[in-house]
Amino acid sequence: MKPFLSEDFMLQTRTAATLYHQYAEDMPIYDYHCHLPVRDIAENKKFENLTQIWLHGDHYKWRAMRANGVNEKFITGNASDFEKFQAWAATVPKTLCNPLYQWTHLELKRYFGIEGTLLNENTAKDIYDICTEILQTDAFSTQGILQKMNVRIVCTTDDPADSLEYHQQLKENQSFPVRVLPAFRPDKAMAVESPENFNGWVDQLEAAAGTEIINYETFMEALRQRHDVFHKTSCRLSDHGIEQPYAEDYTEAQIQRIFDKIRSGISLEKSEIRQFKSAMLIALAVMDAEKSWTQQFHLGALRNVNTLALQQLGPDTGYDTIGDFEMAGPLAHFLDRLENQGKLTRTILYVVNPRDNELIAAMIGNFQDGSIPGKIQFGSAWWYNDQKDGMEHQIKSLANMGLLSRFVGMLTDSRSFLSYPRHEYFRRVLCNLIGKDVDNGELPDDLELIGSMIKDICYNNAVRYFDIKEDL
Repeated sequence: MKPFLSEDFMLQTRTAATLYHQYAEDMPIYDYHCHLPVRDIAENKKFENLTQIWLHGDHYKWRAMRANGVNEKFITGNASDFEKFQAWAATVPKTLCNPLYQWTHLELKRYFGIEGTLLNENTAKDIYDICTEILQTDAFSTQGILQKMNVRIVCTTDDPADSLEYHQQLKENQSFPVRVLPAFRPDKAMAVESPENFNGWVDQLEAAAGTEIINYETFMEALRQRHDVFHKTSCRLSDHGIEQPYAEDYTEAQIQRIFDKIRSGISLEKSEIRQFKSAMLIALAVMDAEKSWTQQFHLGALRNVNTLALQQLGPDTGYDTIGDFEMAGPLAHFLDRLENQGKLTRTILYVVNPRDNELIAAMIGNFQDGSIPGKIQFGSAWWYNDQKDGMEHQIKSLANMGLLSRFVGMLTDSRSFLSYPRHEYFRRVLCNLIGKDVDNGELPDDLELIGSMIKDICYNNAVRYFDIKEDL
């Protein structure tokens, strides 16, 4: 029996262990999609205690605590930080068989050196005190943590109306070796379900662009202006969080009328919403292609399904779920439109519904054009799939229908600076899968060949694929 979280954790064969320890373990991290607050990095923030760095904003933990019967006061409410940590510590033993149990103890081990002690109600105070004391050291500032975890590039998630002042500050900081770049996230430019919310955001865009928005044409000019500013601030990726691909037919005149309607505060019909989103997706994709950016699409999440919780706590608090939206037809139509215009740039597709894995693995092969290895990517297992079974499913689907060897690998997609062991978790899953195939005689026993692929997936492919120059 292996001890919990041993050095060969998740590695079931000798070859798997060799692949991980000799080829994957020490590779740097290229975190090309996350939600880390860029201000915290620029200001080199130190966290006052373990709760602030570990529980604030972590809806994975919040959902587990609610399922364990924890009152909201101890999750997002006004309980003290230590009371919230106690509530989490009491929940941890109940997360057995959930990846949260492994992640929790892996993070305690990798960051704080805590091993052989399980987090629970009885150990909560000692662990809290030890970790909080360590967090006050310079090595555990935000910049210190990124360097400690061997992170080379971080791409945050930024609204077009963001000032980018903290990105500019980091760009000018010659003493910090980790590159922190913005990624353009224009979801609010498509969020036309609520006239009030959309118009409030357009006003913000207007201020950020320094231009008056009086119609659809000037709206697009403002977006292009912000896209240009992001490019000058070293942005080379966009990201879209959408329920499904939108590929309705439309005319420019129709989109102009729809824009005028919503700017007048009038709610749109469902057909108008879909047309507007379709037009925006194409327009934004064309902008990305013209600058040779990479575009990312996170597909399939059904958002804010608990309306009472939304009213009380707001969005991004743990009430989004797996949706069952139509994918194949709209996605094929969308990608085909861009291909026919010569405007299909590097594209990464992520799905939250595991039923869509094979669909995406097959779809990307239709639009590879030989110009860039792996130009259209099946993104790493996302959100609810971000666990052993989900990772294995995504890896196997890609391997069976495409080129796993060209995969750009893992990202954190996290708001927490303590989430970087997710890269280790992914690498262990990857090495275990490949190692078992070697030991079963399904792949050659050639460590140089197999190890090279492992290194590529862990880091090298991302470096080559995103092609972000050192002198940006």
